[in-house]
Amino acid sequence: MISMSSTNGIRISRNIHINLKYNDFRSFTSTSVKQNKYDVVVVGGGPGGYVAAIKASQLGLKTACIESRGTLGGTCLNVGCIPSKALLHSSHLYEEATKGLSQHGITVNGTVSIDITKMMQNKSKAVTGLTGGIELLFKKYKVDYVKGWGKLTGPNSISVNLNAGGTQVIESKNIILAVGSEVTPLPTVPVDNAGKKVVDSTGALELDKIPKKLAVIGGGVIGLEMGSVWNRLGTEVTVIEFLDTITPSIDKEISTAFTKILKKQGIKFKLSTKVTGTQVIGDGVKLTLEPSAGGAAETFESDVVLVSTGRRPYTKNIGLEELGIETDKIGRIVVNDHFATKVPSVFAIGDCIDGPMLAHKAEEEGITCVENIAGFAGHVNYDVIPGVIYTHPEVATVGLTEE
Repeated sequence: MISMSSTNGIRISRNIHINLKYNDFRSFTSTSVKQNKYDVVVVGGGPGGYVAAIKASQLGLKTACIESRGTLGGTCLNVGCIPSKALLHSSHLYEEATKGLSQHGITVNGTVSIDITKMMQNKSKAVTGLTGGIELLFKKYKVDYVKGWGKLTGPNSISVNLNAGGTQVIESKNIILAVGSEVTPLPTVPVDNAGKKVVDSTGALELDKIPKKLAVIGGGVIGLEMGSVWNRLGTEVTVIEFLDTITPSIDKEISTAFTKILKKQGIKFKLSTKVTGTQVIGDGVKLTLEPSAGGAAETFESDVVLVSTGRRPYTKNIGLEELGIETDKIGRIVVNDHFATKVPSVFAIGDCIDGPMLAHKAEEEGITCVENIAGFAGHVNYDVIPGVIYTHPEVATVGLTEE
């Protein structure tokens, strides 16, 4: 947030007061900009990318944002946080109507039923409203929105394969990579979202009927949230986890208590178990399971399998190798404290760099990165980044764990 002080200065959100006049503030932008020459171009329109683009434009920098999806908001708004929370809310209301109202003296006359089509339509409406709202913010703050796949072709240039056809070359003094992440594949369980039998988190948001049995591979945030949705709607949910505990990133004491609560809600667990193979047979899926430490195999049958074994950076085919930009062993872009890569004009934020893959973390990095580019002193305090699992009850964490 920026506000003008009575002394013609600027006060920014981190309580730093810079004594600049308005004309000095506007000097961040060149008055002789060539066509397609920007101060900042952001590649990726997710939470980190669109926030960075809007912030840059607010600071007077000529800005563009490149996004290939065709809608803004990234994974979070389109196929992640927002649609999953919509389904969590809808399923919670159904569970309250069927199990929770009577203790409050509320009687429902007749049968409470589910219309899964309307539930999915409500989810889609929430997504459309929010993604469309970001486009309006881009127009309001004069951020140029380029729909297409952007690839680095130099320290200050990007080639964009436009969704509408053709190619556009964009030049910029600074480039911010906010390319996000993708579902980590599990070789023994190939995903086929179109078949609606073995799905990832995206496919789990598009199921058109309530399965009798759902096997969730991975006891992390995504698996437990989506497992909770279908459990509330009447599905028999079994979570299969390689480790001996769910949610390994939180305190063991909390994780243990959380597991007990989920079991009371009807979710089953197979811990210290790995999946060595899957086979789609007719209307179901047969899984082959083994103890993580080795041992006798067993088979497990389910109507639908959800693969939720985490996410990985989405950094392929964006020109990193050609420019000599380093990545680590899992594909994360290596940056310094100011989010700069080995190429000083190219920066990276969000899921494609080290740290928790959280929307609000990416947003804060985007703001900080832009502030640094603009000459301010941006900073992210990684010790106070919160995390929430939106089950019921919700599980919230912040800071270091005891372990």
